[in-house]
Amino acid sequence: MRKEDLLNSDFLKQFKSGEELESFLSQLHKRGIEQMLEGELDHHLGYDKHAKSDQPNARNGYGSKKIRSDFGEARIDVPRDREGSFEPVIVPKRKSMAEGVESLVVSLYAKGMSNADIEEQLLEMYDFRLSTSAISRITARVTEDITAWQNRPLEEVYLIVWMDGIVFKVRENSRVVNKTVYIAVGLRRDGKKEVLGLWLGKNESAAFWMSVLTDLKARGVVDILITATDNLNGFTDTIRNVFPESRTQICVVHQIRNACRYVVWKDKMIIRKVSYYKF
Repeated sequence: MRKEDLLNSDFLKQFKSGEELESFLSQLHKRGIEQMLEGELDHHLGYDKHAKSDQPNARNGYGSKKIRSDFGEARIDVPRDREGSFEPVIVPKRKSMAEGVESLVVSLYAKGMSNADIEEQLLEMYDFRLSTSAISRITARVTEDITAWQNRPLEEVYLIVWMDGIVFKVRENSRVVNKTVYIAVGLRRDGKKEVLGLWLGKNESAAFWMSVLTDLKARGVVDILITATDNLNGFTDTIRNVFPESRTQICVVHQIRNACRYVVWKDKMIIRKVSYYKF
């Protein structure tokens, strides 16, 4: 999933500012880089973190490093070994970032990628310089962190939850197919927004949204005061089945778009400008 695709989606217009979106992507980027570095050190030492080993070399805390990427500057924790022989490939010593890793890390955090897809991208980025075992360790590290993020506990009550599906064209089995990424963003009681999750499906449907809502409830959500959605057929009834007290409001962007269907082409731009200014 490219950053440009995310920025072009109608759904992410719900963010109050571009700074909020950049902050979210930057945190995913930083977290992914650190987990991949942990995977590289696992391979270098020959055993996983917290595992017992007779090897003389071992982990030796962390160093701090500033990196630069499409999301700006960030400071990451780089794991170290006692012998000082660990040479990271993802963020090489005396370099700020390996080329092309920005889009890769965001892709790794888009739920639904198989290990084979992740390994293929890593191989392409590394130009086959890493062994299969090293790639597997890195993939395992990132996959574990993705799973932990996807299954983390949520707040009991959210004031508003925005839900929408974004369609992307992806290559699968030598074919280009449409995939829908289901996204839910919640407004907490402290006024902060939180990305509740990303779910991958074949196409947007009320049936799949049922599984998304059930997942949110299983992770601790008791009530949602207002849900903001598009006008997908059956969506409102699906929400009521899981959160019966929630009130559903059609997204303003979708309302404007639907209203423009009944306006002649030459007047559409005027209607859109007036509507956006009013809301």
